[in-house]
Amino acid sequence: MARKTVYKFFDELTPHELYNIIRLRNEVFVVEQNCVFQDADNKDPKCYHLMIWDDTVLAAYTRLVPPGISYPEMSIGRVVSNPLSRGTGAGKELMQASIDACMQLFGEGPITIGAQLYLKKFYESFGFVQSGDVYDEDGIDHIIMKRA
Repeated sequence: MARKTVYKFFDELTPHELYNIIRLRNEVFVVEQNCVFQDADNKDPKCYHLMIWDDTVLAAYTRLVPPGISYPEMSIGRVVSNPLSRGTGAGKELMQASIDACMQLFGEGPITIGAQLYLKKFYESFGFVQSGDVYDEDGIDHIIMKRA
């Protein structure tokens, strides 16, 4: 399979790309994690959307959030890997590409994320450090993490 990484501002997304993003986010966050929440939070139109494609399958996705929208710093959110792509390195590729894209888009600076607690070690491998207590978000333990 040919893996391709691309990021686009919301207005540049094709209907096909947007559908695949929404479908993947719902498949993992709502169905797999059994989490009923309002995914459409009015942030998407202000953000860039990074997609990793394995041919025609959306393997992994993140939302690249400019400073001042989720946190004072830039942020990476809605981090998700397609269940079919897990174990292929797509998640690691996704995070590194997301960090690199944030630096290109928003300049050098800290990145803040709201991470699911069970992924703490994964995010630490990219230089993120816990910055606060565990909190509940939609029934899942989360922590704020920052990367200097």
